[in-house]
Amino acid sequence: MILVAAACFGTLAIFGKLAEDVGLNTTTLLTYRFVFGTAFIWVGLLLWRRARLLPKRERRVALALGLLYASFTAFFFWGLLFVSAGVASLVFYTYPIYVYVFAVTLLNESLSRYKLAALVLALAGVGFIVSGDAAGVDALGVLLVGLAALGYAGYVVGNRAALGSIDADLLAGTAMLATTVSTLVGALLLGRLAVPAGADQWGIVLGIAAIGTALPIFLYVSGLDRIPASHASVLSTAEPVVTVSLGVVALGESITPVLVMGGLLVLVGVVLVQLDVTRETETPG
Repeated sequence: MILVAAACFGTLAIFGKLAEDVGLNTTTLLTYRFVFGTAFIWVGLLLWRRARLLPKRERRVALALGLLYASFTAFFFWGLLFVSAGVASLVFYTYPIYVYVFAVTLLNESLSRYKLAALVLALAGVGFIVSGDAAGVDALGVLLVGLAALGYAGYVVGNRAALGSIDADLLAGTAMLATTVSTLVGALLLGRLAVPAGADQWGIVLGIAAIGTALPIFLYVSGLDRIPASHASVLSTAEPVVTVSLGVVALGESITPVLVMGGLLVLVGVVLVQLDVTRETETPG
């Protein structure tokens, strides 16, 4: 379930690039993605008889997380206008490193040598990616996707704190309501919301809503009920690999030695962090 969820999340950047090719602007794509994705999620909750209104305090937390989700998603897809899907995915996947930086500073977790080394490796990997002129890497695009990664790290840390009192599926569903409403309001204020035209545009909208949003959220939550979160994070390293592979196959993007080196450094850093978490969890006392 975790592997399939990671592969599904890995399609987001691909859908973003395909939307550009068929003339579907980012604002319209994200708005319809969240409208349909949220609808799919709540239909699933209803079918599983899990749908209910959260208490007021928990609801506020979930809605705040949903606003944060909308913000970093906008940065990610804005960055996609400047860099390839593969580069965007690799830069974004530095977020597990930032999660532990936030956990150390905000949640008083310990900073081990493994985590420090992981942070250095991940940042070095991003440096390699930015320096890869042959890959057509734009520094502004990398900066925007990097801000998205920081935002997602904050979202993950916020979810960690919230899951102590809120079920994961209801938290995700309620947060998505705030994401959808805020994205819709922003799109209307910007005046860039249009109705998708033709089978190509509608296919991308429904694909990103079902394959890139609702399905992976349900699969990831279900997978977390069966294996530890640290193991799930290691399995999620499949996400950027899927994106880079699909970018080559579906979009004709190129892979350069510099991009490969940068991506490997990022992935090694992420795995180091997760292995350290597993070691801490399994150590008695």
